[in-house]
Amino acid sequence: MDACRFRAIFTLRRAPAPAFHFSAEMPMWLLMLPLIVQTPTAQRPSAVPSPRQILEAEHARAMDVSVLMQAARSNVTDLQVRAVRALGRFERATLRDSIAFLVRSPAPAVRREAINAIGQLGASYDFAALLPKEPRGDVRGTIFETMGRSAAALGRVEQSLVGGLVDVSPPAREGAARGLESLLRRTARTSKPAATTLTALHQAMRANPGEQIRQLLVLAMAAAGDRDSATLAIAMRDPSAQVRRLAVAGARTWIEDTNPMVRYQALRAAGSCAQAAAAMRDRSEHVALAAIDVLAERNCDASTYAPVLQMALTDGTTWRMRAHALVALARIAPTLAQPALAASANARVWQERTYAAAAAKILRDSATLSKLARDSAPNVAIAAMHSADDAIRALTSEHSGLLLAAAAQLKGSSELTRAAPALRAAAQRLNAANRSTQRDPLVAISERLRELGDNMVPPVVAAYPVQPLPDEATIRSLPGTMVRIRMRGLGVFTLQILPDDAPLTAATFVQLAESGRLNGLTFHRIVSNFVIQGGSPGADEYDGVSAGFMRDEVGLTRHARGTLGISTRGRDTGDGQIFVNLVDNFRLDHEYSVFARVVSGMDIVDRVQEGDVMQSVELVRRATPRR
Repeated sequence: MDACRFRAIFTLRRAPAPAFHFSAEMPMWLLMLPLIVQTPTAQRPSAVPSPRQILEAEHARAMDVSVLMQAARSNVTDLQVRAVRALGRFERATLRDSIAFLVRSPAPAVRREAINAIGQLGASYDFAALLPKEPRGDVRGTIFETMGRSAAALGRVEQSLVGGLVDVSPPAREGAARGLESLLRRTARTSKPAATTLTALHQAMRANPGEQIRQLLVLAMAAAGDRDSATLAIAMRDPSAQVRRLAVAGARTWIEDTNPMVRYQALRAAGSCAQAAAAMRDRSEHVALAAIDVLAERNCDASTYAPVLQMALTDGTTWRMRAHALVALARIAPTLAQPALAASANARVWQERTYAAAAAKILRDSATLSKLARDSAPNVAIAAMHSADDAIRALTSEHSGLLLAAAAQLKGSSELTRAAPALRAAAQRLNAANRSTQRDPLVAISERLRELGDNMVPPVVAAYPVQPLPDEATIRSLPGTMVRIRMRGLGVFTLQILPDDAPLTAATFVQLAESGRLNGLTFHRIVSNFVIQGGSPGADEYDGVSAGFMRDEVGLTRHARGTLGISTRGRDTGDGQIFVNLVDNFRLDHEYSVFARVVSGMDIVDRVQEGDVMQSVELVRRATPRR
């Protein structure tokens, strides 16, 4: 989802305007000159911008923000919300004063968006000064959250947020918890919170029954390095599985639980070899696969646990069980793994062959690696790549992940000179294609050429194509749109599109679904208790499905369990790959667009595993009202 976070910053320098000095001796006509010599009225927007014009201005990310400013200064609440949200997404601190006047707007929705936008700009601002006069708890919550994610250090902000934990309004208290969690997490390496802050967290845990605020309080404790046993014991008995899993992670202790996300967390945090062996029979594949991995990670006794892994190799209910067992066995009992390697290296499912390559590397089986490095599936070749010859051969591919792997294999290699012609050819081919989603391999290949001192390195294109703005009809059709995703062999889950905060993202996803380009693609990245990610034609992090990079549309919508976001490799680099949040992922807020949420079939989402296929992605349009 965030393989190589990068952010390009472009600065436009302007010549300073000539100074105008007032003098009492100047004639009146000269004093009126600035009023006379103005931009002609015909060149300035005369009407309030439409929502479409606001979208166009946001999408352009131009230095001229006059359209957005005109909408922000209108008295139309909806237009003000749209405009100030768009300005925040520009992430230019110099725009702060263009937004700040709206923090005193009579409309609470505008005040919230303005406060959030200033935080998104990364601009300094005295948010605490807004608190005494703010009557609305939800707006105070946004102030508290923005304070915490904007402050550079503990101190006065910490004290304000601790005070917010006892605000009379539940939304304000939750906002204070969000801000405190963010602040403590970001300053964990440089500062320690005051003892009174930890006491306030413990007290707030006892005083607030809400699921999200209790998660945030436990996360804040973890960020502060606080493992108060009494407070975590309360959290481990919480009705919410999400709170319990965080408490288990914080306490690093084993508990029995009815919910698989908690069982998974307990296994990862404190599972013993015996508990891992027993968990291999868990009804949740997330837990069972983690159990196999734990046997290898804990370096469990081979004489006791190798037979268990051998049984999984032969009787595993899925290829994933067999594949994980092979890698685990290669780690703890290499001689027992070797006879099983050939079968996995010839498996029908290409994903299983990637695990065979991983096992072959552990076993140092060069013959198997050489075979798999020539596999027709690019991801198998990536997993097996181990020589300059493999890398040079891979440079003819169009698969971004394979090209990146080739460039990485050649870094510092004595074979770099021999690889130079292939590197040059690949760089020229990628530059000519000018595809946004191939920027990463082009940069990596260019770095290898510079490593050689090559003067013929083609320049990396500075500006890559951006996904075009969807037409007005598509945007208008979004409200009420549902999407059914049928997972092969699992069932169906249904999404509701959320166009208010992220209309361009939602429209792009809808267009991809409607064109059938998502049908047959897989979920290739599974991170239990975090996200599932899919929608890549290359089944990897780097090969996207959209024609160009997508603009980020971050806002106040949360990355709650069941919401969908767009994977990126830096600001405005979405490539159509989607992820579904398996838990409430607060750290992703304000960083990734949210464009949909699961409204039915979350149990299907919870069962999705590596390689599972989106058999069909079908739109269900809102019925057209009769006139």
